Amino acid sequence: MTGTSSSHPHDYVRPNLIIETGELEARLGDPKLRVIDCHIFLELRADGGYDFWSGREAWVGEHIPGSAYVDLSDELADDHPYLRFMLPPAGQFARVMSGLGVGNEHDVVVYSRGIGYWATRLFFMFRAFGFDNVRVLNGGYDKWAREGRPLTPETVKHPAATFVADPRAGFIVGLDEVVDALDDPGTSLVNALAPDVHQGKRLVPNYHRPGRIRGSVNVYAADLADPDDRTFKPADELRAHFQEAGVLGSERIVTYCGGGISATTDAFALLLLGHENVSVYDGSMTEWGRDPDLPMEVGP
Repeated sequence: MTGTSSSHPHDYVRPNLIIETGELEARLGDPKLRVIDCHIFLELRADGGYDFWSGREAWVGEHIPGSAYVDLSDELADDHPYLRFMLPPAGQFARVMSGLGVGNEHDVVVYSRGIGYWATRLFFMFRAFGFDNVRVLNGGYDKWAREGRPLTPETVKHPAATFVADPRAGFIVGLDEVVDALDDPGTSLVNALAPDVHQGKRLVPNYHRPGRIRGSVNVYAADLADPDDRTFKPADELRAHFQEAGVLGSERIVTYCGGGISATTDAFALLLLGHENVSVYDGSMTEWGRDPDLPMEVGP
C-alpha cells in the first residue's frame, strides 16, 4: 500500500501503518481498496460493568463510501462461554473477509469511532492471520465526519474474493504465554486500562478481582489519542508515555486490558514507534481475574 512519511507529520518510525483522512478520500473508488468499519458501541453501567452492541445499524445510517461493516463481537469472535471478543479461527476470519470481497491482493483500511480501539483490534487480527497490507484510518469516523468528508447510506457489495489466512504466532497470545512472561526479565506487561482500574480503586465486575496482573505497568490507551480529533499523538508524546512506564528498553512487550480491545491500541502505538516485538493478551482481565490462583496486585 502506498504511503509516505510526508503524509504523517508526527515522526512515527512506521507511518505506513496509518492513513490520513485526506489520503483515503483521494483513493475512494480505487478498485484495489477495501475499507472496513468495525465499530462496537460500549456503554458503562452504574455498577462499573459495561454493555455493548453492534455498530452495524450506525454503519447502515451513514458510512465512508464503499466501506463494509464487520462485527467483532459476532462475525469475528471465537465462540467462547464467557470471553466475548476472542480471536476467531483462521478459517472463520478467511470466510468473513472473502465474503466482504477482501482478498490478499487488496489494500485494506480499517476504521471505527472514538479513540479507535476497534480499528486497532481488527488491524492486529489481520496481522495475526498473516496479512500486512492493512492501515488504520487516523482519527477514524470522528475526524472524517468532522472534516465534512463524504458519508453515505448507500452500500456497495464487492464481488466475493479469496482471502487466505496464514496464522502467525506472537501477535495475539493466550494465557500460558502471559504466565511464562511473568518472571521473564526481558518481557514487560502493559495494562491499557484506566489508572483507577489498574490500581484496584475501581472493580469492573467482569474482571472478578480488583487490580492488575502482577508486575505490570500502566499506559492508559485513551491517553495515546488527541482528545479533540482522535488521532494518535505525535511520536515524542507517545514515546513519553511508554518511557514513563519504563518499558521501551524491553525485548518484548505484552499488552492487555479488559477483553483484548484497548490493549491493541497500546500495541499499535508501540508499532508506530518502531518497537518490533509486541503482543496482545487476548483474554486479558476477563480471563485472568476469574482464576484466583493467577497473581494480581493492587495499589500505585
